[in-house]
Amino acid sequence: MMGWLEIRSLENSMTNVCFPRISAFAATILSISLFAGLANAQAPQQATLAKAAWMDKSLTADQRADLVLKELTLDEKISLIHGQGMPGWGPPKPNAHLGNGGAGFVMGIPRLGIPFIQMSDAAYGVRSSAMNGRYSTALPSNVGAAASWDTESACAYGALIGKELRAQGYNMTLGGGVNLTREPRNGRTFEYQGEDPVLAGTLVGNRIKCEQAQNVLGDIKHYAVNDQESGRNEVDSVISHRAMRESDLLAFEIGIAIGNPAAVMCSYNAINGDYACENKYVLTDVLKNEWKFPGFVLSDWGGTHSTVKASAAGLDNEQPEDIFYGDAFKKAVEAGTIPVAELDEHVRRILRSEFMAGLVDNPIKRSVVDVEGGFDTARKIEESSIVLLKNSGKVLPLNRSTIRSIAVIGDHADFGLISGGGSAQVDPPGKGEPFWLEHVWFPGSPQHAIAAKIPPAPIKFSSGKDIVEAANLAKTSDIAIVFVSQWTSEGMDLKDLSLPGNQNSLIAAVADANPKTIVVISSGTAVTMPWLSKVAGVLEAWYPGSKGADAIANVLFGDVNPSGKLPMTFPLSEADVPHPTVIQPPPHSESWKAVQKTGVATPSFAVHYDEGLLVGYKWYDAQKKPVLFPFGFGLSYTTYTYSGIKVSGGDKPSVTFTVTNSGTRAGTEIAEVYASLPADAQEPPKRLVAFTRVALNPGQSQQVTLAIDRKYLSIFDETANTWKLLPGSYTLMVGGSSASLPLTQAINLN
Repeated sequence: MMGWLEIRSLENSMTNVCFPRISAFAATILSISLFAGLANAQAPQQATLAKAAWMDKSLTADQRADLVLKELTLDEKISLIHGQGMPGWGPPKPNAHLGNGGAGFVMGIPRLGIPFIQMSDAAYGVRSSAMNGRYSTALPSNVGAAASWDTESACAYGALIGKELRAQGYNMTLGGGVNLTREPRNGRTFEYQGEDPVLAGTLVGNRIKCEQAQNVLGDIKHYAVNDQESGRNEVDSVISHRAMRESDLLAFEIGIAIGNPAAVMCSYNAINGDYACENKYVLTDVLKNEWKFPGFVLSDWGGTHSTVKASAAGLDNEQPEDIFYGDAFKKAVEAGTIPVAELDEHVRRILRSEFMAGLVDNPIKRSVVDVEGGFDTARKIEESSIVLLKNSGKVLPLNRSTIRSIAVIGDHADFGLISGGGSAQVDPPGKGEPFWLEHVWFPGSPQHAIAAKIPPAPIKFSSGKDIVEAANLAKTSDIAIVFVSQWTSEGMDLKDLSLPGNQNSLIAAVADANPKTIVVISSGTAVTMPWLSKVAGVLEAWYPGSKGADAIANVLFGDVNPSGKLPMTFPLSEADVPHPTVIQPPPHSESWKAVQKTGVATPSFAVHYDEGLLVGYKWYDAQKKPVLFPFGFGLSYTTYTYSGIKVSGGDKPSVTFTVTNSGTRAGTEIAEVYASLPADAQEPPKRLVAFTRVALNPGQSQQVTLAIDRKYLSIFDETANTWKLLPGSYTLMVGGSSASLPLTQAINLN
């Protein structure tokens, strides 16, 4: 029985090879005839397959997987535990033509109705769409969307990606990044969800849950402690079990509990001496045994380093090739080195995930992407994610009735907005698939979006390359808006957190020329701001996505009241972070590089995360270091007050308080709840334990009650290998940021 991809491949070959001069219309008729003929020929087989025991939808995913497992040959089992390559990764595989042009794919078992797994990198939108001549929506970057602190936005984010995956012929996302921001210069910070495990885990879990609701396999990555890109294939992340469980792994634990992802992607780095993809502690002891994760573990691309060790540790699927999980695995099974039961467990987990996510019962049906719907979703998420960092003299929102001229300066603002690079990069429309380390600006001109808001006023543009010209333009304008960017990408780390090039000098010169200067930052992580005291306003817009320009204009002119808050601390300088410089790998010989290419390399250097529990704001609090902007910070065009705190203990602790909009505009406040633990816990001064968004009209008050998960008040006892809530006094704190917590109340817990 031919799979639909085999049929499509045959159709393409007939159109492109057998009939090179055939018209598009004739090719379509031929395709229809071909499909009709094959469908008629396969009708009896499909009818028989429909009666197969594992096609009974009343059975659980586990029961259906067990039934299929009994039907598989050894070769079919092996085909399910490895990839078939990806475009540009090594020599093409024999089955490469059956792929969908994405990051990779796993063969299906057509005779049993088991579909191919077609994978796409989809961190902030479906990648490789240009390979298929298709379009993808670029959503705001993950760390940007995390600034919304909004589970509903996270759900909309995932649902959109899930729909566009299926429309383009994919049924698995490789997004779902949740590595904490231990190292803010990490080139992939923009792909993740910030520095706090409760915030990050909650948001990624809701994304995955709604992604998988579209009948695609969800993924959470990079498991774990993959906190820098420098030497990622050879770095050993050295960290205590307690620190890992209360920080990086807690984010994964929360995300998995909420999202129930089909897959977990293990990371490139080693953890305490063993590579993550062959690390029994993280893959089996914690993930599969303690957390009862029922899905499968796949390696990051080229992250598999062994056959027997990786299999025993809990790696279920090698990507994107079959260096260790192809013939080598089969021979190990035949020799008895790997038990058949161990192979069966890998296969069963993969099959179970396919049934769980609905891949078997809901085959892919290609369709046209809802472009306008995607634009609307991307814009709304960006509007709730923009963070207003400074607003001196209430320069914002801009007053349409008094402004006569605006200078728009810098960073391609006449054309578009920058996006993050690497495997997360969404193909921009009309450009084709970008090169790996290519700077990509998505169309959507901030200059035009601003001009549309205030048609009578002249909007003049300067690229900012000539600083004197830009300053002169600012001097003759009522308002100067400077767009700046900091580009980051997979495969690299930043040397520092400064805006690159002459952008700091540009901002300073423009601000000297015009005190009403507003800076709009597109960045993938924190930036330092030596010019902060000179400017009137600052917006952090992150990588804003397909309709970022419209979202920014809506916030600048007050059509949207900003509500975003920082999901990560902005330090004063790199000297204040736990590791003043990013630890670099040592220089290597050519022989070592040759070994590395085989995948058998060993860690060659270590990063010791001696700060342990002190990630992000917990580090700055404990070290009493001042920061540029604290975690959870964000301004609004209105003001909020907090009152009336009440805390209850027992088995289900909760906190109740009232939030009031004390200003003159409707807005949404993100209320944050932190806890300090008893001194015996030896914990950071405080930790986030709950949060919510509260929409309020001017003068309106709302009483809020938030339940607090007892685990968020507990510590991980490394000796006993369990979570413990220590008896003693706990202080609950409520407010608008980690540095502004006007309500406090202590409570004793047992």
